[in-house]
Amino acid sequence: MTIMDQPRIGLLPLYLRLYDEAVPTLCGELAPFLADVVGAFEGRAVEVLTAPICREAEQVAEAVSYFEEEAVDCIVTLHLTYSPSLEAVDALSATSLPILMLDTTPDVAFGPDVDPMRLLYNHGIHGLQDLASMLRRRGKDYVVVAGHLSDDVTLDRACAVLRGAHGAFMLGTTRVLRVGPTFPGMGDFYVPEEVLSAKLGILVDEIAPDELLSAVEAVDEEAIVAEMKEEDERFDVDAPDEVRRASSRIGLGLRHYLETNHYDAFSMNFLAFDQAEGPLNRVPFLECGHAMARGLGYAGEGDVLTAALVGALSKAIGPTTFTEMFCPDWAGDTVFLSHMGEFNPAVAAGKARLYEKEFPFTPAQNPAALACAPQPGDAVLVNIAPGPKDSFGLIVAPVTVMGDGTHPDYKDWIRGWIKPAVPLPAFLEAYSQHGGTHHNALVYGDCMDALAAFAKFAGLDYVVIGEEK
Repeated sequence: MTIMDQPRIGLLPLYLRLYDEAVPTLCGELAPFLADVVGAFEGRAVEVLTAPICREAEQVAEAVSYFEEEAVDCIVTLHLTYSPSLEAVDALSATSLPILMLDTTPDVAFGPDVDPMRLLYNHGIHGLQDLASMLRRRGKDYVVVAGHLSDDVTLDRACAVLRGAHGAFMLGTTRVLRVGPTFPGMGDFYVPEEVLSAKLGILVDEIAPDELLSAVEAVDEEAIVAEMKEEDERFDVDAPDEVRRASSRIGLGLRHYLETNHYDAFSMNFLAFDQAEGPLNRVPFLECGHAMARGLGYAGEGDVLTAALVGALSKAIGPTTFTEMFCPDWAGDTVFLSHMGEFNPAVAAGKARLYEKEFPFTPAQNPAALACAPQPGDAVLVNIAPGPKDSFGLIVAPVTVMGDGTHPDYKDWIRGWIKPAVPLPAFLEAYSQHGGTHHNALVYGDCMDALAAFAKFAGLDYVVIGEEK
């Protein structure tokens, strides 16, 4: 299973200078609360950089500068007491870093029987309200998560936002390799490279398969044997050794090229692999699955936009695979998912089948590929859709992944059925009304809060099918 990255936050504790003179013991008494917040995040695999407690604008500016230098995924504000917004709003509205405002207090109860002097320890929320109002007026995006630390939901939601912030960072720093040109005539996912760079921060390189030759020729026999041995343990193998060895050689060469050049994602056009002889005579479908299982982004047909999305979601939000909607099952109210030979085996239902795939499209020889069904259960179908005037939207749809196919010929297919949360005709109508492309990511786990934060911090319009207004 893919190991996700650890989010990294800058915790910004805010305090009122007046209290240093009026209640000199108060700051020290709030230290355990600050430590509890740090511990709560660290207990959920979040790396925390904590700034000194900030009272004035210069201190906040220094803290924000420190967080920028450390390239944290998100600044988390924590009002230990009331803190006037003008001490923080300039620095926070000017930074490009995402902001999560944690609206919490030391005490879980403040009812009629509580000592009113506890107000001093629990009134940070109106400082948050002051600052949130000012950030909104300045046009700075932020997310507020409110609740007590004793309620797991509070930290669950906060950490989901942090995963979304990390995903936005990943998307905006993605380097993508395209092997071969985009598939002729496919327009929905194509965006000029200068627009991808300017609007999303995605950098694209394109090579022909021939440029992989030296990396492929450098693959030694020992590496091929080790790769095949690992596949014997992971998969249900039913492919000739000759086919596997040739596929492993080109796959390992591609892997070396990706790693050496520090790519986060890649796409390929299978039509570009057209050599009948030599070490480049197979389409490296198998490595596409291996790469996604390692957390790299992938999408087919030269679609570097969706490849970048798959990589960002996989590293930050949850186990993810590239997929496509192929056929509606009107009778069953489901959609059939498939693709030629690319799927993340880490989200397969049981062992994927490794077999020799018939390949009649170019003179290239038959490759080794995986066939499997996705794990059944709850998931989210996600699409990044280019829009008017170089805008981008994130379309998300909670779905149920159904069971495997029963027809015997499905053994050689990547196959899956998803049931949307709304009736199939309404789902398909809404999906295309919002401009969804024919390439998707399928993400597992409870990730709706994370996806909403991802869209906000990445500057994407956000729509949940079934919740449109």
